Amino acid sequence: MFIILNIIAFILVFIGSLNWGLVGIFNWNLVDAIFGIGPNVGTIIVYVLVLVSALWLLFSIIYNKGVLYCCNKQLDRVRNTNTNTNTNKKEK
Repeated sequence: MFIILNIIAFILVFIGSLNWGLVGIFNWNLVDAIFGIGPNVGTIIVYVLVLVSALWLLFSIIYNKGVLYCCNKQLDRVRNTNTNTNTNKKEK
């Protein structure tokens, strides 16, 4: 579940960063071009989703102590490392 949310959050944050890059370089807002200039329901939804995605990624990294789970192999590797570390501590 968290992996899917992280992927969606990455995509939305990437879209937001592309929009801000276009604003900074070309003074052209992609979201305004799609939904119209000025605050309307479409632009507000997009900006709020990008904000929530950025906060999700930030809190996800903090909650998982610096590890952002984005694939099953990484998750298994971290679990095995934690298991091996705990086993070694018990043996000493």
